[in-house]
Amino acid sequence: MLHDAELFTVGPDEVVVTFRTDDEREVETMVGDIAVTTSGRYHAARVTGLDPDTTYPLSVEGAASSPLLPPTATTLPDPPGRRLATIATVNDVHFGETECGLLGTPEELGPIFRAADGEEPYPEVMNRGAIRAIEQLDADAVIVKGDLTDRGSEDEYAEFLRAYTALGRRMHHVRGNHDAMITETIAADAPTRVDVPGATLAVLDTVRPGTDRGRISAEQLDWLDALARESVQPVLVFGHHHPWDPASRERSDLYFGINPDDSEALCAVIQRREAIAGYFAGHTHRTRVRHFPTARAVPIVEIACVKDYPGAWAEYRIHEGGYTQLTRRIDAPDALAWTEKTRAMFAGLYRDYALGRLEDRCFSRAF
Repeated sequence: MLHDAELFTVGPDEVVVTFRTDDEREVETMVGDIAVTTSGRYHAARVTGLDPDTTYPLSVEGAASSPLLPPTATTLPDPPGRRLATIATVNDVHFGETECGLLGTPEELGPIFRAADGEEPYPEVMNRGAIRAIEQLDADAVIVKGDLTDRGSEDEYAEFLRAYTALGRRMHHVRGNHDAMITETIAADAPTRVDVPGATLAVLDTVRPGTDRGRISAEQLDWLDALARESVQPVLVFGHHHPWDPASRERSDLYFGINPDDSEALCAVIQRREAIAGYFAGHTHRTRVRHFPTARAVPIVEIACVKDYPGAWAEYRIHEGGYTQLTRRIDAPDALAWTEKTRAMFAGLYRDYALGRLEDRCFSRAF
């Protein structure tokens, strides 16, 4: 039988469907009149050569249509102008972690997943798959948005560096809350600026050391304000934590993301600096996009984690007149095997939380 077929990625020229089968078999996926055959137990069917902004019939041999596998797929429009650059991001890679599915509460929902005795640690499996995919993409820049480690030890950070320095000087990283639990020195160099053709990338440190909550210092906001004021090209902003929604009535300094005061200050910078075209975070282990009126309704994005279901990373295609976000699933067979297990975390609720909506995973945005 075939299980958990999901239309995971839709771009201007491609569609990707993932699923698993009970045994090794070949399965045909059809998008319009283009067929792709995949084999094995864990499948990632990528159909390319499609036209932008076009609706195609979609079918997977042996799978019924469902909310996650609709009978049609509509490709994204291409942003205006020539494509100038490609960016890749990952977050929540968690080198050193040995168990996932833990909430840290007295009564865990379960199930808890661990690598079996003798098996390779799952952060190494997942990150190797992400790095291979990004190498194939040949991105102009790679941004790792925090939680490089599980407990913030120097040894775990060294594991991260050993893996990700394979991407060369185009790789840039910033700490997350897990990286500042026992020291404040790991990956604490932000804010940093990265220039690529067609865009400037502004990387912020959102960590409040010793806690899982976030902040953005006044100094960093002033830096971002000046950068965006002087920029002659669009600015994309990256950090580990997501901002609080200024429209929310639940105002608390215990907010899991960036505290309300700093979130409002960030939105104020975005509001007055039209060069800023989006803010991109990790931390929550889910994919979600919000649009705040007080921040010119630019995309405020969270991308799911590398280390477990769905095993995500993101590709950004920068054009003269806009950009496309494509959230991708790490499609190495051993990575898919692990993420198919971990979709069942938190009493089976994790899939819907982590996956997010297709329009959150993939979208095009004009500058």
